[in-house]
Amino acid sequence: MPPGITTLAADTPTLSAANTGFMLICSALVMLMTPALAFFYGGMVRVKSTLNMLMMSFISLGIVTILWVLYGFSLAFGSDVGSFLGWSPDYVGLSGIGVTQLWDGYTIPVYVFAVFQLMFAVLTPALISGALADRVKFTSWALFITLWVTVVYFPVAHWVWGAGGWLYEMGVIDFAGGTAVHINAGAAALGVILVIGKRVGFKKDPMRPHSLPLVMLGAGLLWFGWFGFNAGSWLGNDDGVGAVMFVNTQVATAAAMLAWLGYEKLRHGSFTTLGAASGAVAGLVAITPSGGAVSPLGAIAVGAIAGVLCAMAVGLKYRFGYDDSLDVVGVHLVGGVAGSLLVGLFATGGVQSDAKGLFYGGGLDQLGKQAVGVFAVLAYSLAVSAVLAFLLDRTIGMRVTEDDEISGIDQGEHAETAYDFSGAGGGAALRTAGSAQGSTAAARTKKVDA
Repeated sequence: MPPGITTLAADTPTLSAANTGFMLICSALVMLMTPALAFFYGGMVRVKSTLNMLMMSFISLGIVTILWVLYGFSLAFGSDVGSFLGWSPDYVGLSGIGVTQLWDGYTIPVYVFAVFQLMFAVLTPALISGALADRVKFTSWALFITLWVTVVYFPVAHWVWGAGGWLYEMGVIDFAGGTAVHINAGAAALGVILVIGKRVGFKKDPMRPHSLPLVMLGAGLLWFGWFGFNAGSWLGNDDGVGAVMFVNTQVATAAAMLAWLGYEKLRHGSFTTLGAASGAVAGLVAITPSGGAVSPLGAIAVGAIAGVLCAMAVGLKYRFGYDDSLDVVGVHLVGGVAGSLLVGLFATGGVQSDAKGLFYGGGLDQLGKQAVGVFAVLAYSLAVSAVLAFLLDRTIGMRVTEDDEISGIDQGEHAETAYDFSGAGGGAALRTAGSAQGSTAAARTKKVDA
């Protein structure tokens, strides 16, 4: 997010229809990222967990939206209280905001800023869900989201982006969410999985993605929506900074995808579809905090470094024994840390601010600030998320039964399956087939469901 702007009476901003329309479009693009994430994650799990994975993202749209209106916006962006929280009674219920009231220092209404930030708040807990695939009760997950955004996301958003927030005032650069979104979600994912444990069959059973086309669709939609996520975070389109961020988003994502594939070919001998999708997401994550501070050449470096680091990191779960089902830690935590710290090396001082990184004559000052932001958010989210998961696990329980996990969480938690293999609706020829053919189809169905 851009730093606050102090204006004089003579140059008080007025509502800009162009910027308002631009930001509403960006908000819609960011909203699309949550269903896109659902497709991305949904394709990566086994058939029997597909619907649950989709629902774990979709439910965030419902829960976080209501909480944001009731008190979330006030906690995150209200008047500063001790550098750690915000609070403004006018923002509670969004009831005291004028229709044309502008966000301070900008040319867009408060309502537009609130809805744009809402979409960030929705996406962040949905990111966590990928680490918990196959084994978490849906009711417990919904309650975890409620508690987590209240005590982790809303305060951290204020630290990073709220006027008076301690990381904001320190000068930590996070253009669109490297700390508040990706490190926050990645650290939370690690905290929860350390509490709830591994899936049945981890390291023993093949747990391959059931639909790589679905993964690619989700990755492509994430890439598309990310332009709103990143370019929109300048809150306007008047000075070209958003355009630089748009370009850097494309450049870094491309570089990360190629770097991941290159590493994969050297390490494993193949260019995989899953690697291409994961590499693209790693680049999107890494450029999110840094894209407003670096040049396009710097964006290539950020993307390439993040692509290799994240590709290396996804294998750590097998070495250390933590079951990060869909590599949330490996991609979002590691990518967010990389992108945030690389600001301290590649910031040019000529885009969003005059802060320069080490390679542009700025010394280690900005790198130090970035490190404080990274490790403060990481430690807080990891610790609090683990505590929340522990409390829920000891009270209502976090995990489904072992039988439900083995037979399929979709059926156990949602009484549905993602795909109908029964042959119903297959056409007249199928319906009139002989009993022998029907018996064969039934046998195949059992094998697929298994």
